[in-house]
Amino acid sequence: MRWDAQALSPNREPAPGDNGGKGPGSAPALEALLPLAGLVRSVSTPEFSGVTFHEVTAKSVLNKVAAGSQMPFEWTVNPYRGCSHACVYCFARKSHTYLEFDAGQDFDSQVVVKINAAEVLRKELAKPSWERHQVALGTNTDPYQRAEGRYALMPGIIGALADSGTPFSILTKGTLLARDIPLLKHAATQVPVDLGISLAMTNQDLAAIIEPGTPSPRARLKLISRLRDAGLGCGVMAMPILPWLTDSDEALDALFSALTEAGATGVTAGALYLKPGTREWFMKWLAAHQPELLGKYRRLYGQGSYASKEYRTWLAGRVSHFKAKYGYAGTHGFSHRNARPAAGRAIAHTAAPSHDESLVLPGQQPLF
Repeated sequence: MRWDAQALSPNREPAPGDNGGKGPGSAPALEALLPLAGLVRSVSTPEFSGVTFHEVTAKSVLNKVAAGSQMPFEWTVNPYRGCSHACVYCFARKSHTYLEFDAGQDFDSQVVVKINAAEVLRKELAKPSWERHQVALGTNTDPYQRAEGRYALMPGIIGALADSGTPFSILTKGTLLARDIPLLKHAATQVPVDLGISLAMTNQDLAAIIEPGTPSPRARLKLISRLRDAGLGCGVMAMPILPWLTDSDEALDALFSALTEAGATGVTAGALYLKPGTREWFMKWLAAHQPELLGKYRRLYGQGSYASKEYRTWLAGRVSHFKAKYGYAGTHGFSHRNARPAAGRAIAHTAAPSHDESLVLPGQQPLF
């Protein structure tokens, strides 16, 4: 079915041949669903069952990180708000409440799309005041979630950054990134480009219920290999490690073994972080799917966002062991500057220690 015919709000120009939304199969004209700034229209389509896209025109897309933040970058771009990847543990859930959505189901199903992101970004980067600081993408919601296949915002964003001489990084679970490998290879000849894949488990069944909208772990491993075959570095953010679910020696060994085989250039691992908004949604999921663990999680996290110090110390030891075993000692998960040779995928090579390349998302504490 045609995308334009699925519009739920009338604030749009009619597409050629759609008779202004009045033809057969067109949605009836409705008032805008939400008081979102710059709302053009809201769209719901069978292609994305259960998800509504709110298309907005943004005045600015280049975001300055608040002073005093512990994040190792100063600027971000987020072409989407909300994420159909629906990861139960996503730390960004509370940010959706700033738009008067809830941090649970709405975060998964009400996705805001900045349809003019590339054009606005190009204008912002052209300002004489822009000092070409590194820009991070994927720090709040995933820029390669499924909607990117429809909206294709990232090619324009990548081009704008590279053409302006601005270094950038991308963190994603989305295999749609493979579409842009040629663009990324070209961009890497112009500016430093850091790529990271978020992958913290190899258990396909668990992934299917805890991060149901994401490509499978197997698909993400193939993406890592494709990036390495293309000559691009690709680190892995193994976050979050889930207590009693993905923290066993068997699970960690399987993960690090798979990352080595795929050719990942570095790994950063850390325990689940349960900030308000995420905590409530995760605990609800736990009660439904792993009720025997609910009491353990409540004791482990208490009233805070972090697992106990004792647990984090224990997990740090296990992560350190497997990083050393598979040649990742001294590496971080979000840089290709400490890359190992692509030809040595199945063999562990110790990478030189890096210093400031690791991307740690807000509130998450890397173990190594």
